[in-house]
Amino acid sequence: MDKYNNDYKNDYIVRATAADGQLRAFAITSRNIVEEARRIHNTSPVATAALGRLLTAGSMMGSMMKGENDVLTLQIQCTGPAGGIIVTAMPDGSVKGYINHPDIILPPNAQGKLDVSGALGPGFLNVIKDTGLKEPYNGQVNLVSGEIAEDLTYYYATSEQVPSTVGLGVLMDKDNTVKQAGGFIIQVMPDADEKVIDRLEESVNNIKSVTELLDSGMEPEDILRYIIKEDSVQILGQMPVKYHCNCSEEKVLKVIASLGHKDLQEIIEDGRPVEINCQFCGSHYVFGTKELEKFVK
Repeated sequence: MDKYNNDYKNDYIVRATAADGQLRAFAITSRNIVEEARRIHNTSPVATAALGRLLTAGSMMGSMMKGENDVLTLQIQCTGPAGGIIVTAMPDGSVKGYINHPDIILPPNAQGKLDVSGALGPGFLNVIKDTGLKEPYNGQVNLVSGEIAEDLTYYYATSEQVPSTVGLGVLMDKDNTVKQAGGFIIQVMPDADEKVIDRLEESVNNIKSVTELLDSGMEPEDILRYIIKEDSVQILGQMPVKYHCNCSEEKVLKVIASLGHKDLQEIIEDGRPVEINCQFCGSHYVFGTKELEKFVK
């Protein structure tokens, strides 16, 4: 039985090129992903916005991975009251994540918006790409603003040397559920014409927010056409996305088995069942001593 209860049919990513291949772009509507995360973790509005932005970005960045078993992890280590965020995404559009302190409450920022930057404070953004090689790629940058979109823009420029513009947003409804969520990543390819870059920069600077565009009825395709303002925007495809955790009893048992003979023997002799909660989806696993004994024989 599916452990999620949201309808994901409206959450999807589009990928596109524009200006004769000088730009490549991704856009997403992720309301159901973020609402599912809010429901699972019972997040406050500012925690929902922070986690939701990183989930939205992770979903797009995960879709850029090549191999079907590749794994992308976005990790924010910070000194603010959020305590840090972890998001994991797969190339098939599935994404999961959690925030260390989901119940934080902060007053609005100077613009009257949810204070995501204040929730994070100073810290680092880690981008980890596991492509099956001996060592995963790990790029780390300082949080330049804590707004997450700006931090990812900085990451792309410094760690991957790919000039990019990133937009992310989460809009809460009056009942503290998620009304809109989404984002875009637009990247400038090598040897792009300066006029194309200038038009893109001017357009991005005039956008108030991603969620305002979504709330006006725009779909991801419309957002890319609206921002890029190039006649040559070519939509290459759509990908459905969803919040999904791949934990299972079998995988948890493998982790327990890796503890080693001595530690397992001590747990068995203690006589109490082992209880483990998944941080990503809240699933609760309980293993009795009889289940554990087979690993020490």
